[in-house]
Amino acid sequence: MDQAKRIVTDFFEDVRSGKNLSAAYEFMHERVIAHQVQSENEYTIERSPKDYIAHVKEMQELYGEFQLEIQEIVADENKVYVRWKQIGHTAAGKQVIQIASAVYLVAQGKISEYWIQIDRKGLELQSN
Repeated sequence: MDQAKRIVTDFFEDVRSGKNLSAAYEFMHERVIAHQVQSENEYTIERSPKDYIAHVKEMQELYGEFQLEIQEIVADENKVYVRWKQIGHTAAGKQVIQIASAVYLVAQGKISEYWIQIDRKGLELQSN
């Protein structure tokens, strides 16, 4: 497996899964550009490893200790495409499934930028 694909795979298995949040510092540059789409509105934010850890903790608070499964991962040099399925539960015990995909740019051995799309409306409908 090439280096970029291994970095992103390990990032998902350790950090995005919530299993080893402190590893965010190993896999992410101090400043990561995150391109996001929400309700067809594209916007960009910056995330640090600390911000990303808080983001995953927020998901854990909303959906408990969720399961994360990489459904597809494809690498082309320093860009890695990942599609995943996340299954969690609301406080009332209702199952919530998130399907999302992103392209990660790996530079100098760490994630430096990503482009992500998530079905947020689907999450909203399931959470109600």
